[in-house]
Amino acid sequence: MSAKTPHPFDTLTPQRVVESIESLGLWLPGEPFALNSYENRVYSVTDDDRRRWVAKFYRPGRWSDAQILEEHAFLAELGSAGVPAGQVWSDSQGRTLHEVDGFRFSLFTHVPGQAPELDKPEHLFALGSLIGRIHAVGRERPFAHRLVFDIPAMVAESRERVLAAPWLSTRQRAAYERILDALLPLMAQSAWPASALQRVQGDCHLGNMLGRDDDFALVDFDDCAMAPAIQDLWMLLTAQTPEEWQMQLSEVIEGYEESLEFDRRELEWIETLRTLRLIRHTAWLTARWDDPAFPRAFPYVAESGYWDQHLRTLEQQRLALDSPRWLA
Repeated sequence: MSAKTPHPFDTLTPQRVVESIESLGLWLPGEPFALNSYENRVYSVTDDDRRRWVAKFYRPGRWSDAQILEEHAFLAELGSAGVPAGQVWSDSQGRTLHEVDGFRFSLFTHVPGQAPELDKPEHLFALGSLIGRIHAVGRERPFAHRLVFDIPAMVAESRERVLAAPWLSTRQRAAYERILDALLPLMAQSAWPASALQRVQGDCHLGNMLGRDDDFALVDFDDCAMAPAIQDLWMLLTAQTPEEWQMQLSEVIEGYEESLEFDRRELEWIETLRTLRLIRHTAWLTARWDDPAFPRAFPYVAESGYWDQHLRTLEQQRLALDSPRWLA
């Protein structure tokens, strides 16, 4: 897409957002407030009854209707089980996915609160408990349409996207291919069996966890997928020393095992998942460059220094895969 070609989200003006939501029978006396989201466009809105909602306008062409509706069905299952997760609103006919002028969108209940503090044991325990409850529901049945964490397929897709980007020098392209060729067999050595795959939230970073004290909810299931359980846990382990890391792990697993037994063998997959996330994140930035929000937010991606740093980071992950830290 050329720089002069408008992106579909360019036409999603505040007025169109309001008109789309009001087409569902709600009335919004105020303006929508844009929330921090790049993949989709997400807004906080308040209706005339002072109820707060989060309106998510899905990126055109990313997910199929079936994939989005699986996200919504998973949330409904969690709600029925009493698990705190942002619930999706349905109209009088039970529809949760709506469309106006080519934009698919949904309304979610507003979840108040702040992000947890991962240096607090009580927060780690509460998050482990919450994720365990989510996984207890997630194990009941598989997704039929959502993404499946498949290392070769995901790395191949990312490689194609990155090598199509215009910013890498000849040297950087060669280095990127060499490093991925070295990483892939190391990742495959610690790959998970199909039996370890289950429904997970898929993107458990701090921005998707909200609450107060030690009472949290998980929001934004846009990346829910079939993946090993550790995918929803490893980003909680942020410590920089073995002692602190073991403390975090102990609290998270203790909370998790209020609902489910955690298979400690999954800890061996953390560095593989970290490597996969690093590879996919950079591929995502390059794939979304036609969206004007991305060059504004991530201008450094077009600079040579970014790619040299990315290559160094991937090389460090090769060493980490050879010798995973703190698992002995």
